[in-house]
Amino acid sequence: MKKLPIGIQSFSELIEGGYIYVDKTALLNEIVNDGKYYFLSRPRRFGKSLLLNTIKSLFQGKKSLFSGLWIEDKWDWEQSNPVLHFSFDVLSYDKIGLEEAILQELSVQAQNFQITFQFSDIKSQFAELIQKLHNKYGKVVLLIDEYDKPIIDFLEKQTLEKAKVNREILRSFYAVLKSSDDHLRLVFITGISKFSQVSIFSHLNNLDDITLNQRYATLTGYTQKELEHYFEDHLQAVQTSLQASRQQVLDGMREWYNGYSWDGVQRVYNPFGVLRFFSGQRFTNFWFSTGNPRFLIEQMRKGEFFWIENIHANNTTFERFDIENLDLTSILFQAGYLTVKELDLWSGDMILDYPNKEVRQSMYQFLIDDLSKDVHRTDTGLTIRNLKQAFDLGDLSQVREILNGLLADLPSEVFEKKSEGLYHGLLHVVFKYLGMYAQSEVHSARGRADAVVQTPDAVYIFEFKFNKTAAEALVQIREKGYADKYRNAGKKLRGIGVNFSTKARGIDEWVEEAV
Repeated sequence: MKKLPIGIQSFSELIEGGYIYVDKTALLNEIVNDGKYYFLSRPRRFGKSLLLNTIKSLFQGKKSLFSGLWIEDKWDWEQSNPVLHFSFDVLSYDKIGLEEAILQELSVQAQNFQITFQFSDIKSQFAELIQKLHNKYGKVVLLIDEYDKPIIDFLEKQTLEKAKVNREILRSFYAVLKSSDDHLRLVFITGISKFSQVSIFSHLNNLDDITLNQRYATLTGYTQKELEHYFEDHLQAVQTSLQASRQQVLDGMREWYNGYSWDGVQRVYNPFGVLRFFSGQRFTNFWFSTGNPRFLIEQMRKGEFFWIENIHANNTTFERFDIENLDLTSILFQAGYLTVKELDLWSGDMILDYPNKEVRQSMYQFLIDDLSKDVHRTDTGLTIRNLKQAFDLGDLSQVREILNGLLADLPSEVFEKKSEGLYHGLLHVVFKYLGMYAQSEVHSARGRADAVVQTPDAVYIFEFKFNKTAAEALVQIREKGYADKYRNAGKKLRGIGVNFSTKARGIDEWVEEAV
């Protein structure tokens, strides 16, 4: 059984250490032979660093590392190119500043190739390094990993000025590329976001953004076929550990860790989630727990942006990303919290949604905890399961008690400012979370009930009001005919009118009737 490459970003270490390598070299061969300038956006821990490291080994002519891989007999191993590999993920710009960190890295790269600098500024040294490398060893392969990290790390309000400063430094750094074209064999840049005012996009008009390119939709991540082929031994081990059938394990993995797509058709597994699952042999949150979405959650709360299922977007949505005007849809998509559910290749129109159970459940939990200001809550999942149990038992008094308990935790400013959006946001997320365990719908469009929960023998139809009356809510359920679509289900139909009051700091009226 080959070892699981958890955290391994070095291609040589992965191969020589006997780790599993999912062969992507056929796609890499297309990329390096079909074009010259590439940009790829993928979420964190999705294999971007390993991808660049593999390209590096290719151009360094390390044939032995590619033994048995697709590209072994299709690459000219007699040829090699000098490779400049910058990874902003490892630069210590947070301690010494970005400009000094880049200068230190340029110095290290120059020493590796026995090159001395004539100039002292970043822009001149970068251009000088590329030109001298070409003259000495041949055209340069330039690989830049996490190009945008010095900006992303400082997007919070209190550090935004640092992000702006870093953006200007990076703009100067990347501006070198256009004038260095004659010296470059290949440029491959990865990151999370496509910042509109960073000069690699404004100056390199021949930069091929392959983020949504259907040909490369599976360049990172594991397809279903790859999962079952490369991890067969580990699949068998999990079956034994969980005392489950192969199909049960595969169904569980698909639900928890699959679902990422950049073309709306081909779907891949999150590599980190898969590897950690095989290691821990249990279904739980792996990828989501490795990042801190606090900034993102804060932005969602400030913008009362909770209805993020089935968002309509266009590929131009991701062209306008700028630190002075952050677009939450872009952030959610590029950070991996949303993925392409459907994509019209003719118009570029797409529908975005949560990729899988891991991300959906975790996001609901973070949103509930943030809205209620209880960031140390450890029982959110249990609360939702208790809510399901109350519905299953038909115990609406318990349902009311649980909901009121969550609403009572809302911060005081919600009541002072009479912020109806945060009330509705919390209820929306609670019922969407409930929908993972019960048949629950939450609507936000006009003319539909606010929430509907179905159990084996009942349908509960909710309408929420804010500083009005529960009676008004019931009238709306009746007059709008919200129960009509469920009349042939053979179940008991109950309408529940609920009014929230800033004075009561929660539910002050709750009225039920058969509908």
